[in-house]
Amino acid sequence: MKTIGIFYGSETGTTADVAHRIARLLGVSETDIHDVAQTAPSELGQYDVDILGSSTWGSGELEQDWYGFLDGASSLDLKGHTIAIFGCGDESMSDTFCNAVGEIYKTMQPTGAEFIGEFNADGYDFTDSEAAKDGTYVGLLLDEVNHSDLTDRRLKEWTDLIKKSIS
Repeated sequence: MKTIGIFYGSETGTTADVAHRIARLLGVSETDIHDVAQTAPSELGQYDVDILGSSTWGSGELEQDWYGFLDGASSLDLKGHTIAIFGCGDESMSDTFCNAVGEIYKTMQPTGAEFIGEFNADGYDFTDSEAAKDGTYVGLLLDEVNHSDLTDRRLKEWTDLIKKSIS
């Protein structure tokens, strides 16, 4: 069985809450959920599957704790590992919606990890996101501000996709 670690950065608690909800849906222990503000990037190597989550701030920036974490994480050799990404944003920030998901994806490319968890963003109304790739999105995009009513269904669909991808 593949081991799963969940790594998140959360300023207001929303992304932390989503990380714990994902853990419950995937059967991940609380001890395998990590706040990047208190975790060494090398911890990513302890798991077969790393699920990474961040909120998007300001003009499309990562949650602040991710910057230092990604500096170390992007130089790791994660060949043979799998990464899935989720993010929280506000679609009213129409030209930067969930940019953090795209930023994590781009920054982690040099690690050699395989990426899974592409997901559509139907039901949201925004113009641009760095998470966009080839008509879909490189991870799960959530809007707990305007569309919290879509979150439970999206989390279930996405975690089912993750389970299928790693089985």
